[in-house]
Amino acid sequence: MKEIDVLEASHQMGHWLDSVAAGAEVVITRRGRPAARLVAVEKPIVRFPDRSALRAELPPMQEGATEIIRALRDDARF
Repeated sequence: MKEIDVLEASHQMGHWLDSVAAGAEVVITRRGRPAARLVAVEKPIVRFPDRSALRAELPPMQEGATEIIRALRDDARF
């Protein structure tokens, strides 16, 4: 953990943000006392709902996606 004063933090904020993004922790002090702590933001975990039951109920496709897209494209042109 690195401690820096407010003046240094304001002059070199980009540098300290890069350090924090790399995993470091920075404490900003004011008059020698801790005032704030910079830590990296946790990335949210995206969880998608389970759709396996829905997919099992769907009938199999009679033609491939390529043929469907070509037909849609050709119909839109003319």
